[in-house]
Amino acid sequence: MGEVMLTAAGLYVIVLLRAGGTYAVGRLAHAGAQRSRFAERMSGPRFQRVERAIQRWGAPVVAVSFLTVGFQTAANFIAGTMRMPLPRYLPALFLGGAAWALVYATVGVGALKVLGNLFAENTALAVAVVVALVLLVCGVVVYRRRNAVRATEEA
Repeated sequence: MGEVMLTAAGLYVIVLLRAGGTYAVGRLAHAGAQRSRFAERMSGPRFQRVERAIQRWGAPVVAVSFLTVGFQTAANFIAGTMRMPLPRYLPALFLGGAAWALVYATVGVGALKVLGNLFAENTALAVAVVVALVLLVCGVVVYRRRNAVRATEEA
């Protein structure tokens, strides 16, 4: 249990720095956009309404985003660009980041233990499992890229 907690603590620090940094970059992007030609669009009533909604209701979205794959960076960046107040953002970051770290620490440590035991008991099978996983990931990437190319060709 100690290695899971140590791994979770390390991952927690990483996620706080990464997600907090993404939020900060979003805040900087907003500040830069205020000084650009987009400033006029950002002062419109529609944009202001969206900004207020994210400032008020975005914290649960940020917290839950840590349990998704691929959405958490966007959620943190949008929270920054829409200037979600820190008193609302930080609790979402701390809770969501803790959930993310615990999930990845338990699943990650468990998967490494299973793979380590498999290598110790049956190296050939373990190598086959790793090769199959790599091929599966490569296949998914190729499939998604081909679909993206087809979609852009059709458009």
